[in-house]
Amino acid sequence: GKMDTLILEPSLYTVKAVLIMDNDGERLYAKYYDDTYPTVKEQKAFEKNIFNKTHRTDSEIALLEGLTVVYKSNIDLYFYVIGSSHENELMLMSVLNCLFDSLSQMLRKNVEKRALLENMEGLFLAVDEIVDGGVILESDPQQVVHRVALRGDDVPLTEQTVTQVRKRSLASTLSVSPSLSPACFPLSLSPLKPH
Repeated sequence: GKMDTLILEPSLYTVKAVLIMDNDGERLYAKYYDDTYPTVKEQKAFEKNIFNKTHRTDSEIALLEGLTVVYKSNIDLYFYVIGSSHENELMLMSVLNCLFDSLSQMLRKNVEKRALLENMEGLFLAVDEIVDGGVILESDPQQVVHRVALRGDDVPLTEQTVTQVRKRSLASTLSVSPSLSPACFPLSLSPLKPH
């Protein structure tokens, strides 16, 4: 009925894809939120196309294959957020900047391929906090980093307050002193292992 169409307001579904590639155009991370490119083959062709069109330019926005692509590069990484051609670029930019700034904090400003590959879990969690099913949930990197810290225990974080919150929540769940990091627990089991 009428109510359904109001709830499924298409303008909410802003983001079609979030992509990260290396400086050879190889996919490191790809999440597609609709079936514009239903097969991996079509996705890869699209990714190759946008990489070829964007990796030598200084601009931040491209229109390609009827889509709006916003992007930024850092060292050996290329970040892309893709929306439909009538999408507000500022909305897409806010997703891109939020993702980049969140990763920058999580990777201690070391936003490059090797560091990212070592922290893929954090990346997956961060993207899920920012976009869900194509809907933008969050554009504040502090909030994203905070929630990722609460969800993933081994994501390194520089933000002191986040670390404290995490230790406090660990301390309350495990009732141990906050100075014990989670890494200590498996070690205490080692004598039990048969040699």
